[in-house]
Parts: sequence; structure tokens; C-alpha cells
Amino acid sequence: MIDRELLRRLPKAELHLHIEGTLEPERLFGLAEKHGVQLPHASPEALAAAYDFGDLQEFLDLYYAGCDVLRDEEDFYLMTRDYLEVCRAQNIVRVEIGFDPQSHTERGLPFSVPYEGIMRALREAEQEWGLSHGLMLNIVRHLPAASGLQVIDQAVDHGAEIMALGLDSSEAPFPPSLFTECYAKARSLGWKLVAHAGEEGPAGYVWSALNNLGVDRIDHGVRSAEDPELIRYLVDQQVPLTVCPQSNVRLCVYDHMREHNILEMLEQNVLVTVNSDDPAYFGGYLEENFVEMAEHLGMTNEQMVALVKNSFRGSFAAPEYVHSQLEAIDAVAAGR
Repeated sequence: MIDRELLRRLPKAELHLHIEGTLEPERLFGLAEKHGVQLPHASPEALAAAYDFGDLQEFLDLYYAGCDVLRDEEDFYLMTRDYLEVCRAQNIVRVEIGFDPQSHTERGLPFSVPYEGIMRALREAEQEWGLSHGLMLNIVRHLPAASGLQVIDQAVDHGAEIMALGLDSSEAPFPPSLFTECYAKARSLGWKLVAHAGEEGPAGYVWSALNNLGVDRIDHGVRSAEDPELIRYLVDQQVPLTVCPQSNVRLCVYDHMREHNILEMLEQNVLVTVNSDDPAYFGGYLEENFVEMAEHLGMTNEQMVALVKNSFRGSFAAPEYVHSQLEAIDAVAAGR
């Protein structure tokens, strides 16, 4: 079993986090009461009990329903602040979080409402305890690419501080190649490029994200292991994979954590990282993912440290910041 105190003391980065997926049932019910939204579940406990998903779509149905209680800037601020307090408690010092503006603009909210609420919480955390952060604009695959282009333009018109473009929601039947124009636009703006691939979709979707979209990083990517040539490419190019172990199990990519391949890919020198994805729905934040991996995969302290280092190597933070965090990790691991 890993050293839990070492895990807590290590500075960590989280690279794959949907902020709407941090909306805990208690907060969700509070916002529903605030706005007079009728929920289909009688209590936060009953809602949490419904988080037994048969596949990705079952999760997304509840996820998008939960988004409906987010109605004003303060709601997005409170939700984000809740997550960032978890980061402070778990010594997560760098976050690269994503938000889904179309989930909110499609129901009539201006782009500024989620953006300003999220950014207010991020700026506060930076000022209060030095949290390093970047914000990713995710477009959703189940809406046409034209909708994605529109929300990118809204971000530009608003003067938004966007670090990267991401692509999420159901992989099948929406291959990355449908969104080449969106990614060309983001590239022209100087944004980093990320896409969900190789979770629900096959290894071929990872190739498509790399070749058609030109991504810098793959969200999930666990099905890359189905293609040895792809694994060789990921190793050679050191393309980061932001793996979400608990999410993969809860969404039935794997039947049990003991089947997960993250440590196998780590030992092959794939630049894999550990992340929590939508922790309010999947039963744990970043530390809980590490603990479950240790319990069911036999992860060692050395592997844990390697994964934590990868989280900074795979980030979009400045090189000097990454170097300083790698030195800090070495110091903590050595007991200094």
C-alpha cells in the first residue's frame, strides 16, 4: 500500500477535470432550491444513489440535467470554489480545468455567466494560496461543429483567458475529424489543443485526434493499448494521456479497477497522468483515485511519484514552473 502521508505532501497537478462534474449533490440541491428548479430525486442521498451508470450516455443524461441548476455567475463561482477547496486540502497546486459553455449557452445563458463565475474563483485561489491554473473551453461532440465555432467566437469577443480547446461528450458516433475547423480556429488563436479519445471510442479515434486535429494532449486514451504502433508513437512523442481511473470503472470501460491498464502504460514509458474527470459523479477526487489504484493495482510509492511528476510534465504550465515542481517532488519523496 502506498504511503498516504507522502501522497498528501506531494504537490500535484490535475489536468482532466470538468468543473460541472464537481457539482456535489448537496450544492446541486441548494442551487435548485435557490432557483425553484424541481429535481427528480427527493434528496441529495437519493441523487447520489442514482450514480450507477451503465455507460457514458447514462452519466451524460444526469450530468446535463445537473447543469440546469446553474443559472447565474454566483452559482458557477460557488461550484468552482468548492472544487478548489478540495484542491487546497489535497495539495493540488496546478489545475487545468475544462468547462462546457454550450451546455449553458444552449439554454439561454450568456457566455460571460459561466466564464466570469469560474474565473473569479480561480483568481481568488491564486491570490489566497498561490494556485496555478488554466481554463479549457470544451466543445461537445453531439452538437454540430458550427456550434463549436460559435462558442469559440463568443470567447474571443468576450476577451476570455482561454488556455486550450477540448472536445468532450459522447465519442461514438462523433469522430474527432468532424471538428477540424474548430481546431484550426483554436490553433490560429494560439490555444493548446486537447481532445477526448480512446475511452468509449477506439484507438483509431486517438490517431484521428492526433492527425486530424493536431492535439497536444489526449484526454483518456486508455484504448490506445489496443494498437501497439500507437503506443510506440505516444512513447516516442511523449504525448500526455490524462487518464481517469475511477471514471473508467464507473462508466464501464473496465469492469473493475484491477483490470485497468494505467500502470502497464506507465511501465512502457507512456506519459500517463492521474485525474478525477467528474469527481462528484464518480466517487472520488484526485487522492481517492490514487488510493483506489494502490488498493486494486498494487501501485508502489515509486509509481505514484512517477505519475505525479507526469502530471506536471503533461501540463501546459511554463517550463520553469514545471521544473520547480519536479524539484519539489524530489525533495518531498526524499523526505527533505
